[in-house]
Amino acid sequence: MEVVTPFTGFTPEAISFLRELKENNDREWFNERKQIYQDSLLQPFRSLAVMLSPAMHNIDPLFELRPSKMLSRIYRDTRFSPNKDPYKTSMWLNFQQKATHWEETPGFFAELDTKQFIYGMGLFMPKRKVMDAFREEISYSRESFREMALRATGAGFTVEGEPYKRPLPSDLPAFYQPWIQRKSCYVIHRIPVTDARIFSSAIALQLMEDFTQVADLYHFMMELVKEVQQ
Repeated sequence: MEVVTPFTGFTPEAISFLRELKENNDREWFNERKQIYQDSLLQPFRSLAVMLSPAMHNIDPLFELRPSKMLSRIYRDTRFSPNKDPYKTSMWLNFQQKATHWEETPGFFAELDTKQFIYGMGLFMPKRKVMDAFREEISYSRESFREMALRATGAGFTVEGEPYKRPLPSDLPAFYQPWIQRKSCYVIHRIPVTDARIFSSAIALQLMEDFTQVADLYHFMMELVKEVQQ
């Protein structure tokens, strides 16, 4: 059984590695520095996943909590992509129910790239009928949804997702429009890599706190996805 060291934050070396990888995206360069990748990115992300797991289990006991299943691969699948760079220049983890896909169900994620640490929750590539149900449920549950939305924005999250080119007709007040006028809908928090929290366990504590603030919103989304799938 692999021993996972406690999460103490990322290091400036992790950011430097990603920046250099962006400029030297080839196998020879990477193979010579594979240990740096493992020490500065892979291991800290594993440790972060383990540290977050108890709090995330409290949000949803059905989450997949095995780090090997939660972490992104550094290797890109170039078979069907015009971009033939062999490596990704960011790394992330996600919390999703077992045997589900992020295109179909809501989930949580955290990602580190060359410029920022971002994290969030939501519906990232839902089917049209899911977003139709989302808008309908907001209309039925205006006040309770408003409370959930205010907790999210109060925690520093912003509402994002691909907007419709032409706004959909809606009689909902302006407060709800940023949530319903989208093909996908999620909340995002962005922290620049100059923020000292990234380099200590403080970022993990921040994730626990902020993810808890959007837990009810997650369950709101999950329930309507289940109803659509029935």
